[in-house]
Amino acid sequence: MLPSLTVPAGRPLPYRGAPALNLFMTVDAVGGIWQYGLDLAEELTRQGVGVTLAVLGPEPSQDQLRAARAIRGLALCPLGASLDWTALTRREVEAAATLVAREAERAGADLIHLNSPALAAITDFCAPVIAVAHSCVATWWAAMRPGPLPPDLAWRASLVAEGYRRVDMLLSPTRAFAEATAATYGIAPPRVVPNGRRKPADRGQRSPAGAAASPFAFTAGRLWDEGKNARTLDRAAARMQLPLLAAGDLKGPNAAQFSPEHLRPLGRLSDQDVARWLAGAPIYASAARYEPFGLGVLEAASAGCALVLSDIPTFRELWDEAAIFIAPDDEAGFAHAIEMVAGDPAIRARLGAEARSRAEAYTVEAMTAGVLDAYRAVLEAPPLRAGVPG
Repeated sequence: MLPSLTVPAGRPLPYRGAPALNLFMTVDAVGGIWQYGLDLAEELTRQGVGVTLAVLGPEPSQDQLRAARAIRGLALCPLGASLDWTALTRREVEAAATLVAREAERAGADLIHLNSPALAAITDFCAPVIAVAHSCVATWWAAMRPGPLPPDLAWRASLVAEGYRRVDMLLSPTRAFAEATAATYGIAPPRVVPNGRRKPADRGQRSPAGAAASPFAFTAGRLWDEGKNARTLDRAAARMQLPLLAAGDLKGPNAAQFSPEHLRPLGRLSDQDVARWLAGAPIYASAARYEPFGLGVLEAASAGCALVLSDIPTFRELWDEAAIFIAPDDEAGFAHAIEMVAGDPAIRARLGAEARSRAEAYTVEAMTAGVLDAYRAVLEAPPLRAGVPG
């Protein structure tokens, strides 16, 4: 239970046995927000918080639904509404915001947790709103393209900007992304609450321990997303004797697609299957040019994989001195680093141990504690706007 959490003024006190807080959280099943939402919801429900997960965007897969339904006490609410970054028109986002607000009120929410902050730009909600800046089109564009945003992205960025200004508190998973968000939108830096991830064993998943007989390299994520920069790893794979395996969708929303020539694509895998590959202690590589956090890297580090990562601010913040860093577009550098680590068991073991040790700081328990602190601050303080410098 959460004795220091109070119900907002004007709301009835919870009856005996009811949760101390009734939370309404949006998620989507496209990327890491799904894992973030499920891990957070599971820990919150253990601590007595009632959680409704409202799913935006494409329907979750069967393995995703099984994972959600395994969380005792979690209410799952698929809405069939558009995500702001995949919607074709503003009207689609407006419809999604209206639907989320209506369902939150119907659920009797004491607090709204938006993982799509743009929704806050459009409608008022029945309770205070916390949002998380997981990513956005404006910071993605700044990392990937020169020049101003094209009109098709500018209206989405405008909604995100207004949403950031209207929420009661804005969170970010890293200091680097908080600073990028503040600079891009001219707002006060969001509060930093690092993401966390459970170890496979803690998720009830059984994986064989120990390195694979033959070393290999591995990457995972939205391969179709240019920000993940799988093309660099594809070119690196052409220079390597070592196999480089890639887990993740090759096709994304709005006709985005990646066609590897040298990587060995595995398709989208379940959490259990990713854990099985990571249990072989591959060298984990990410050449991302845009990555606000990187749950896939955290998962690999937790499994004791040696990390070879792109030299970007978020990876430096999280993994400095626990990984080898290479410029994002340097395919020769990635190929050399991966094969050097593969050929030296001592270096591979040391890097794996350092990554595992660092990963112990990014647990679901620590993430939940940080999020609960934010909830308390919003529920117990006078209304504030996140975008207003304090």
